[in-house]
Amino acid sequence: MKFKPFSPRQRAVLTWWCEGSPHRHRDAIICDGAVRSGKTLCLSLSFVLWALVCHGQGSFALCGKTVTSLRRNVVTPLCIALVQMGIPHRLYASRNLLEVYSREQTLRFYLFGGRDEGSAALIQGVTLSGVLLDEVVLMPRSFVEQALARCSVEGSKFFFCCNPEHPHHWFYTEWILRAKERNAFYLRFTMEDNPGLSPAIRERYRRLYTGAFYQRFVLGRWVAAHGAVYPMFGKEHVVDQIPPCIRYAVSCDYGTVNPASFGLWGQSGDGVWYRLREYYHDARATGIQKTDEEYADALEALVGKLKPEAVVVDPSAASFIQCLRRRGRWMVEPADNQVLTGIRRVASALSAGQIRIHASCKDAIREFALYRWKEGAAGDVPLKQDDHAMDDIRYFATRFLDGDEPGFYVSGVSRR
Repeated sequence: MKFKPFSPRQRAVLTWWCEGSPHRHRDAIICDGAVRSGKTLCLSLSFVLWALVCHGQGSFALCGKTVTSLRRNVVTPLCIALVQMGIPHRLYASRNLLEVYSREQTLRFYLFGGRDEGSAALIQGVTLSGVLLDEVVLMPRSFVEQALARCSVEGSKFFFCCNPEHPHHWFYTEWILRAKERNAFYLRFTMEDNPGLSPAIRERYRRLYTGAFYQRFVLGRWVAAHGAVYPMFGKEHVVDQIPPCIRYAVSCDYGTVNPASFGLWGQSGDGVWYRLREYYHDARATGIQKTDEEYADALEALVGKLKPEAVVVDPSAASFIQCLRRRGRWMVEPADNQVLTGIRRVASALSAGQIRIHASCKDAIREFALYRWKEGAAGDVPLKQDDHAMDDIRYFATRFLDGDEPGFYVSGVSRR
């Protein structure tokens, strides 16, 4: 990790609990704002330093959407920073435990994932001196509130970090808008607060997002999504010629009464994925409902002699998945159906030029132009119409496009 001096806002995060700070009496700190703004590393480092200085022993919790993402996004860069600062520690990966040592004392940082409503049971029962919740808006409220309830030790504090979401999100209404009432120190970050980002990289991120995602991830604002889901889609994404491909994949949205949409994809040598051709059947429009076997025949005709790495299928289509597996031609996988994650992945890929659509894929092109957010919804909800090719493209993007942004870690503790 390359160290650079912390920005003023990052230094405020590192020192808010220190003697002489006007925020020392606060019970919590909330850091939100733009992506790659340097908030996660300085907050996690502040959390560990606060625990060392103000407690010296005890149990603490580091929480993320999943333990895997927590290790990647928080624990790994944190451990690198601790090494460079000369703070002894040890990570027990199999036990989801990070130990940090201070003189004769040991601080235990337990790693928890807040994936779903059942995750609250994982943290129940433990007594904590403090908790850090990274990407708190992605966790269910039950898990967050259970984690906070475990902090019963005198002097315990809460450390929150997130990127903005919909302005009706419970964390925004209950914590950010009520920060003063909650006795929380609130800081909003921009990419300018991360001295490790060059002007060229900042500009790349500004080009990567549009619409509500630009407002949230670049400007750090809590705004509602409205209008077109993919306003960045244009003529430049539609092509007549396809270069030679080195990999192939298939994505399927299944429907009996609703339309079924299958897409065949090929990746060229420069990394761009092309929707080569598609199959789209609307039972209502044609008056013909098809069976699983008929759809499987259609899929075989779509793929022809090509050998896709995997066929990702609408996870609710259990019978169709089994039908395809019985044929034994391809690796068949249930798709990841996290709608907003998939939409963000497709939007980023369109902005970055990672995907192109062949002009023959008329239904995908039509739906890109029609796909809309639901107005007035208490959250980001796309309309359930003109969305079948959009769903299969979302399944493809979640499975085959790299969802990790390039990593930038910034810290700046000088050792004298």
